[in-house]
Amino acid sequence: MKKNIILFATALVIFCAGCNTGNAGNPTNTAPYGDIVKSGLEVLVDNDFEPLKGKRIGLLTNPSGVDRNLRSTIDILFNAKGVELVRLFAPEHGVRGDIYAGGHADDSFDEKTGLPVASIYGKTLKPTPEMLEGLDAVVYDIQDVGTRSYTFISALGLMMRACAENDVEVIVLDRPNPLGGLKVEGNYVEPGFYSYISEFKIPYVYGLTVGEFARLINEEGLNTGQRGEDEHITCKLTVVPMEGWGRDMTYDKTGLPWILPSPQVPQAQNAIGYPCAGIVGDFSGHYLNIGVGYTLPFLTFAAEWVDADDLKAELDSYNIPGVAWRTIHYKPFFGAQQGTLLHGVQYFFTDYEVAPLTLINFYVMQAIHKLYPDHNPYEGGRNRTTDLVCGTDQIRLSFGKNFLVSDMIEYWNKDVEHFRELSKKYYLYQ
Repeated sequence: MKKNIILFATALVIFCAGCNTGNAGNPTNTAPYGDIVKSGLEVLVDNDFEPLKGKRIGLLTNPSGVDRNLRSTIDILFNAKGVELVRLFAPEHGVRGDIYAGGHADDSFDEKTGLPVASIYGKTLKPTPEMLEGLDAVVYDIQDVGTRSYTFISALGLMMRACAENDVEVIVLDRPNPLGGLKVEGNYVEPGFYSYISEFKIPYVYGLTVGEFARLINEEGLNTGQRGEDEHITCKLTVVPMEGWGRDMTYDKTGLPWILPSPQVPQAQNAIGYPCAGIVGDFSGHYLNIGVGYTLPFLTFAAEWVDADDLKAELDSYNIPGVAWRTIHYKPFFGAQQGTLLHGVQYFFTDYEVAPLTLINFYVMQAIHKLYPDHNPYEGGRNRTTDLVCGTDQIRLSFGKNFLVSDMIEYWNKDVEHFRELSKKYYLYQ
């Protein structure tokens, strides 16, 4: 298909005042709901839905698709004059957020609007031609978390492929990257390790908004299917950009309300925690609890057998830039360790700009191995999942020998600078 990338060009007003990210990860509510940043949805409304006029529209969204007054994208488009919304597409957790993690939904109807809902999480991941029949465009509006191992960007990629094959336009309503637009960490996904949680040859933390990400994979030949084995295909892509967002803005500086895109990311702080603790979390209940099941998902590392003071002392000795630790003791409310008193650490950022997010996972594993060498996460049978999340087996093989960050950091960072340069031409914001 002939390349046809359309950037819906409103004035991109880059608001950079008051964008110090030193407290990122520990939101201070410095930007109460106001008019600092307008999401792509709000820009679309301000421009009277111009890109949608005269088209039969499908919508891929979830509860995070709202304006600053918490009106759902579904309801806004359904009631908009001159907009013909005819079908919804349900990702993981459903369009209204009523399906819990890992649950699958069948095709159904939205109770509020009566619109048909096509499920694309479960038996069907890539929309079928029947699902797209009669549509001129599919709108995407979901809050991203800025980390590769998240199913919503995978759903977007497969939607883009399906739309390209069926001559349907894709319209992305842009939203902030909660990590900001400056963090890039982790190696590329390598052959043999592509999956629905690592679908693209990008770093683990990629420093782009979802609109910029869509432009990148569309133009750079990176949309090669769930297993990375299909020929790339370019879709007709329109991005409706935000107004007022700058690359050094974490979510707490945007003035937008945070609506959880998935159950364990209830606050923007947890989205920042996702790449910091999620890799450890993939070892499941046999290793460390990362706050899932408690009130601090992705913000702690704890176990029944850990001495919290010893773990804090060991981590303090590493002098990790921009990261501080406190001891914590808690009982999860649900999950494998429900009701069990756990001991460990909670981390905070003293200087977010210099803090290495993803390496927090590995520094914690290094400390645990030194203190408790009998607790080896790689002996728990989750190695394939861990490799898929990391996009390679080389991190496990290099780090797992001695559990030293120094043994894996070069490989983990090997693609960062290349990606920084590659992605710059797709920036929509400074």
